Amino acid sequence: MDGKIGRTAQILGFAGLIPQLLAVFLVAQGGEWRWIALAGSYAYAALIFSFLGGVWWGQAISQDGSGNGVSPMVLGIAVLPSLIGFALFLPWTLGWDWPGPSLFWLGVLIMLSPLIDRKLGMGDAGWLRLRWYLSLGLGALTVIMGMWSIG
Repeated sequence: MDGKIGRTAQILGFAGLIPQLLAVFLVAQGGEWRWIALAGSYAYAALIFSFLGGVWWGQAISQDGSGNGVSPMVLGIAVLPSLIGFALFLPWTLGWDWPGPSLFWLGVLIMLSPLIDRKLGMGDAGWLRLRWYLSLGLGALTVIMGMWSIG
């Protein structure tokens, strides 16, 4: 880190990977906790992805204080994570193959999410670097869960 992000923010940010690490451990152990860990892994990743959309929304609105000058495209992008998380949950409610494919795609989208931050010019270099670390970490763990679920 370049010092622009405080130590507490870094520690708490990386602590956000603990639930997914725990889920990976439980799935690797097998047994009765496997399904709970897979479902919990999906719920946690979808929650964080939705939170990222909220961050984008908040940053966009705060740029001019009122949101009046914000591009509708930016606000549209900001609501996509919640809608995608919901859409990736629907296969379970319909009895389709779940959670493997949903975990896989959710993980990929989380890994790519810092590209939106960079494109929108939100956050300084230190913040964006932390976003990359956390997104690659959570995204990779989520993809692993998806692959284990499929196989």
